[in-house]
Amino acid sequence: MLSIVRCSKANGCKRVAARGPAKYVMLRGLDIRDMLIIDRLELEFQPGLNVLTGETGAGKSILLDSLGFVLGWRGRADLVRQGADQGEVSAWFDLPAGHAAYAVLEDAGFNTGEELLLRRVNFKDGRKTAYVNDRRASGEVLRALSETLIELHGQHDDKGLLNVRGHRALLDAFGSYPSKRASVRSAWRASVAADKALASARLSASALAEEEDFLRHAVAELDALDPQNGEDAELDARRRLMQSAERIREDIKRAFEALGPNGAEGMMGDATRWLEGAADKAEGGLDAPLSALSRALVELGEAQSGVDTVLESLAFDPRELEETEERLFAMRALARKHGIAQDGLPVLAIELRGKLDAFENSGADVERLEKEAYQARQTFDASAAALSVARREAAVRLDAAMAKELAPLKMERALFHTDVTFAESGPEGVDAVAFTVATNPGAPAGPLNKIASGGELSRFLLALKVCLTGGAATQTLIFDEIDRGVGGATADAVGRRLASLADGAQVLVVTHSPQVAALGAHHWRVSKRVEDDMTFSQVDPLAPADRVDEIARMLAGDTITDAARAAAMALLAG
Repeated sequence: MLSIVRCSKANGCKRVAARGPAKYVMLRGLDIRDMLIIDRLELEFQPGLNVLTGETGAGKSILLDSLGFVLGWRGRADLVRQGADQGEVSAWFDLPAGHAAYAVLEDAGFNTGEELLLRRVNFKDGRKTAYVNDRRASGEVLRALSETLIELHGQHDDKGLLNVRGHRALLDAFGSYPSKRASVRSAWRASVAADKALASARLSASALAEEEDFLRHAVAELDALDPQNGEDAELDARRRLMQSAERIREDIKRAFEALGPNGAEGMMGDATRWLEGAADKAEGGLDAPLSALSRALVELGEAQSGVDTVLESLAFDPRELEETEERLFAMRALARKHGIAQDGLPVLAIELRGKLDAFENSGADVERLEKEAYQARQTFDASAAALSVARREAAVRLDAAMAKELAPLKMERALFHTDVTFAESGPEGVDAVAFTVATNPGAPAGPLNKIASGGELSRFLLALKVCLTGGAATQTLIFDEIDRGVGGATADAVGRRLASLADGAQVLVVTHSPQVAALGAHHWRVSKRVEDDMTFSQVDPLAPADRVDEIARMLAGDTITDAARAAAMALLAG
């Protein structure tokens, strides 16, 4: 058999048997060290209906506080047991294939497996450290995981029934039409995006309209001047060259004449002819000088050509200097007018032409975006209308299902109604959903928290949970004293609905009702013990005989009579 190594700083490492693939999410165990009045406690929960009983103040709420702590829930701060340096809670879960927790783990970069181990340490100074599968994790990751793992319900369940903002989500969960909801969300995003694009285009068109006169004048000036990239530097260099041309041209011209036929070129030519005439009689002594003169004549020719090029460049019409200066000064004046560098004029011309083109096309753009926004809104309206129909159909089915569930809970005369009304458009459609009840015939219907008593509210909650779960729970369900305020046959009915809910799921119930406790598949007793003037909480799994005594205590109180034991055995026998 395969095995899994589970480690914690509190109890080291131990090897536990690996189970087969999980059919549904299950809280397998809870290990608590030095939390409040718990010194050391390890629980291994089972499938089906798990019940925890005990006297008031024995520590049942501490178990839930500890579980909430390891799941990252925000709760009381002073959790570390007095005298301890730190408290620690570990919880491990079995996960079925495809469970939502895997996506949370993958998004956070954690390894995934069939078992999930959470561990969180609370130091005396208030610091907290969390681990997921023995890797450090943030409280946000724990809370994201907890939403997929545990669903806690109590008499004051402000997350579901009492919070009208959550009623639409509950109805949608019951109706099960994810594709319609996805279509509405997608259409809403598209509609919002189209409206934003239209508003932006209108705002831009309005701003450009205010600049129209400026844009047309500025673009006309720039088009008339037509500045080119790098032109400013070229004009400045040409201007300076023309300004200095008169001062240097005469010297360059004299130098050119000195290099020409009447100067160096002529003298070197005469020297070459004289030496060539004497070369035959010099016995080769003039060959090297003649060669050097030949090379010199070539270099002299290149010098003449370069000087001639410069002379040609210095030849200019005085009107050219005037025109160059006028264009240069015009470009610089326009650059100053727009507050930019001279070489930025070509870029400015492109920018302003673009704005002018955008203004001239803005009317067509706004018209096109208006059509797109209208079409997007029509798509959203159609998708929202389809979702509204589905919600109203689901509301009728939920009301009928609730009527069937309330009857066994001794509330056959109560009326549960799902109101679906129009609301402001949003990503979830155009519907507002509210659950209302009337606990007696002829009585006005109203919100649950205004109409239902504590016991009635608990039963409404249980009935709704049975309807919503539909035999396919994706979380471990925890009910904290959901049976408070009911007894006798009603408590028995509550227990039977809990047992039915636990068929194919794991349900944990904290209860004071012997009728509910008797229907549990697994039973733990929470009690206190005193050692060296210190109070500690402990939890013990109960064998069949121990269950009889515990249920008899719940029936009779501190003094357990034979009659109470007989009644307890009758309850356990069903």
